[in-house]
Amino acid sequence: MFNAFGRVLDRVLGIETVYAHCDIPCGIYDPHGAQIAALTVLRLNQLAGNLAMPAPGDKGAMDAYGNTIARYIATKEAHAELVKHEVRIIWGDYIRPEHVDKYPDLHSSVFGIMKLGSRNKQNMDLKAAEELVAAVQKFAELFWATKGVQTRRGPSNQTVGGEIVYPA
Repeated sequence: MFNAFGRVLDRVLGIETVYAHCDIPCGIYDPHGAQIAALTVLRLNQLAGNLAMPAPGDKGAMDAYGNTIARYIATKEAHAELVKHEVRIIWGDYIRPEHVDKYPDLHSSVFGIMKLGSRNKQNMDLKAAEELVAAVQKFAELFWATKGVQTRRGPSNQTVGGEIVYPA
């Protein structure tokens, strides 16, 4: 009952629902989520590459293989999109002209991540996944530099291996 009343009230008052990371702005931005998502894309490529194709005629094994590879692909694509989303939020809500003036690689870094994110959604490509991780790490270093924060690279401590860029 209250939901119906609320919807009517929203229509009468012209209230629209909006979604954003935070257009207040809250000032809380961190490329860590993009780095974890990029490592996930890499890990799903590793898992898919190591998945053994079952022998023809083994329907149960083929069904299990199809289910597993479909889940790997869906998760990989979702995390490639998450990389793009996280970087777009920082780019659109945090990066200012003075950041680009001081760090002219920001434009090409974001553009490259967007293209690599799409490439990783389109294909199972270990090399593209590794390039995505490297591009997001570079972006993380640039992001923290805009805040005047030194960074360090440390082990991700994830099954995928690799490193994460941390503020020092």
